[in-house]
Amino acid sequence: MDIGQKINALREELNQHNYNYYVLDNPVISDYDFDIKLKELQELENQNPEYFDENSPTHRVGGAITKNFNTVVHEYRMYSLDNSYSKEELLEWEQRVYRGLGTEDVQYTCELKYDGASISLSYENGKLARAVTRGDGFQGDEVTTNIKTIRSIPLTLKGNYPEKFDIRGEIILPLEGFAHMNQEIIEAGGTPYANPRNTASGSLKLQDSAEVAKRPLDCLLYSIIGPNLSIKSQYEGLEKAREWGFKVPKEAHLAKNMEEVLTFINHWDIHRHDLPYETDGVVIKVNNIHQQEELGYTAKSPRWAIAYKFKAERVSTKLNSISYQVGRTGAITPVANLEPVQLAGTTVKRASLHNADQIEKLDIRVGDEVFVEKGGEIIPKIIAVDFTKRSADSEPTHYITHCPECDTLLERKAGEAQHYCPNFYGCPPQIIGRIQHYISRKAMDIEGLGGETVALLYNSGLIHNYADLYDLTTEQVIPLERMAEKSAQNLVDGIEKSKQIPFERVLYALGIRYVGETVAKKLAKHYKSIDNLANASLMELVLVDEIGERIAQSVIDFFENQKNRELIERLKGYGVQLESVHTADTSVSDILAGKTLVVSGVFSKFSRDELKKAIEDNGGKVGSSISSKTDYVVAGDNMGPAKLEKAGKLGITIINEDEFLALVSK
Repeated sequence: MDIGQKINALREELNQHNYNYYVLDNPVISDYDFDIKLKELQELENQNPEYFDENSPTHRVGGAITKNFNTVVHEYRMYSLDNSYSKEELLEWEQRVYRGLGTEDVQYTCELKYDGASISLSYENGKLARAVTRGDGFQGDEVTTNIKTIRSIPLTLKGNYPEKFDIRGEIILPLEGFAHMNQEIIEAGGTPYANPRNTASGSLKLQDSAEVAKRPLDCLLYSIIGPNLSIKSQYEGLEKAREWGFKVPKEAHLAKNMEEVLTFINHWDIHRHDLPYETDGVVIKVNNIHQQEELGYTAKSPRWAIAYKFKAERVSTKLNSISYQVGRTGAITPVANLEPVQLAGTTVKRASLHNADQIEKLDIRVGDEVFVEKGGEIIPKIIAVDFTKRSADSEPTHYITHCPECDTLLERKAGEAQHYCPNFYGCPPQIIGRIQHYISRKAMDIEGLGGETVALLYNSGLIHNYADLYDLTTEQVIPLERMAEKSAQNLVDGIEKSKQIPFERVLYALGIRYVGETVAKKLAKHYKSIDNLANASLMELVLVDEIGERIAQSVIDFFENQKNRELIERLKGYGVQLESVHTADTSVSDILAGKTLVVSGVFSKFSRDELKKAIEDNGGKVGSSISSKTDYVVAGDNMGPAKLEKAGKLGITIINEDEFLALVSK
C-alpha cells in the first residue's frame, strides 16, 4: 500500500468511527485508539502535503479564523412553516390538502420540531461543499468552517448518494452540554447563556472555529432537496439520509391518517421532556413527494407542511412582592415573590425578573396576576400580566436606585442590562460572596468552614475579607452559634492547611471576574507567580492562549485596585502559595490530551487526588460528573449504582486503577 492509499484508508476508517460514535451512538473502538489513529493521520498529512483534503477528519478540531462571513444565495429557497396550535387548526389544514389534491388518499410524516438554528448543507460528489445559515430564506451566511467542527455532520458520504443535493436541518445544543457550558461560565463569574437555541445560533457566527469545536453542538437533519433525486416520499428521504451517514432522529413516524398524527402529537407533548434536546412542537408533512409538488407553496410557506406548536407549561398566580438580590460581583437581580403554585411538577414560589428593562417592558406591578411559564428555561419566568385582573389603585414598579444591602447608589454601564452596586468592598453580600468563593471546594477547599459559617464570621465582625481568615483563633470562633471546641479547632486547622493549596487554585480563589478554573490554570502556568501576573500588560495577557480581551481587562482592573494589592501582600505574609512551586516537571505525557476522565469510588493503590493528578500530568482533564463528554470513568470499589448505570447508558468506557495505569503507560 503506497502512502496515498494509506492516508485515504485512515481517513475512511476515522470517518466510519466518527459516524459510529456521533450518529449511531455505538463506538467500536476506544477513544484512545481513535486518537492514536488520528495522530497518525495528522503526521502523514503533514509529511505529505500533496494529499491535502479539506474534508479530512483531521480538520474537525477547528482553528481557522473567519473575519467576515460571505453572503450566499440559496439555490433552493428555505421557506418558513405555518403554525397551528390546536386539533381544529390541523383538521382545517388537512381539508385544504384534500381540496388541493382532489383526494383523501394522503399519508403524513411526523417529525419533532427541533428548537435550534436552521442550516442548509450542500454536498457535491459525496463531500461537504458549503454550509449556509437560513438568513432571510433567500440568502444566508456561509459558515462552512465552523460547521465542519460538528462531528455528527459527515464530511464525506457513504453508500449510493446523488451527485449533488442540499440537505436541511437544525443545529442544536443538547441540554446536558448547555448546562455544563453555563456552569463553567457561572464559576468564572460571567453571565450564563439564556437558552440552548440562541447559544447554538450564536455559535455558528463565532470567528474562531476552534471555539466552535469546544461547544457540544449537534445537527439533526430532516429534508433533502435537489435535482433528479429519485426519492418518492419524505419518509424514504429520511431513510436515505441515514444510509448516507446523516444523523436523522429515530422519532420520525409515518402516519396513515390524521388520527395517527394526533396520537403522535399527544405522545410527544408528554414525553418531550425525556429528550436530550429542546423541541417545541411537531412538523407534519404530506409524505408523497409528487403530492408535495402538486400542492406547491404560498408566498411564505409550503402548502404541504405545517408545524403544530406545543403549549408552553404556564400557570397564573399573584405577584406578592419584588425583592432584589446582590451577587458577589455586585450585579442586582430582581426576583418575583409569588403566591405558591404548581408548575411542571414543582411548587414555584419565585421567578426571576431579569432586569429593569424586563419589568418595564411587561409593566409588572406588585399585586398583579401574572402568567408564569416553564418552557425551555430551567428557571420559571413571568411572561405576561393579566391586565383584566389589575386593581384600579395599582402603582407602576419603580426600580430601586440604591443597593438594598448597603444603600449605595446603583450604576448601570452603557450597553449592559443589569444594575450594579459599585461598593465592592463595603457591600455585605458581595464581601460574604467573595469569601464563600475563596473557601469553596474547587478553590481553597477549607475543611470545617462552610458558607453559613462565613456569614456568621462576617456578621460577628471577626472577618471582613478572605485574608482575615488567617488571623482567626479557636477562642474567637468557639462562641459562634453551633460551634464547639472541636469544630472550632477543625476550622482553624483547615485554614492553616489551605496554605498548601497550589498557586493555580489560589488564583481561582481570589475571585477575579471571568477567571474560572481553566483560565486560572492557564495564567498560573504562564506567569508562575502573582507578581508576574500583576505586572503583565493588557497586550501580554491577550497573547496568552485562550485569554481574550475581556478576561485580560478584568485582570488588569483587579490588580490596579490598591485594596486588592494589600490583600495579596497579606496572603503572602501568611504563607499562602502565590507562586508556582518549582519542582520537577510532573507532566509525564500528553497521552490523555483532549480526554475527560471521571474518578469514582474507593481505590486500593492510590488516593482519588493522586489519580486526578496523574490524569492531569498526562494531559487529561478531570470531570466532576459523568456526561456525554466523559471519555473514561476510573472506577474503584463502592462506585454508586446510579453513576454506573449512567456510564453504561452513555456507552462510556469504565476502567479500574490497573487499567488506568496501563492506559497512561502506553
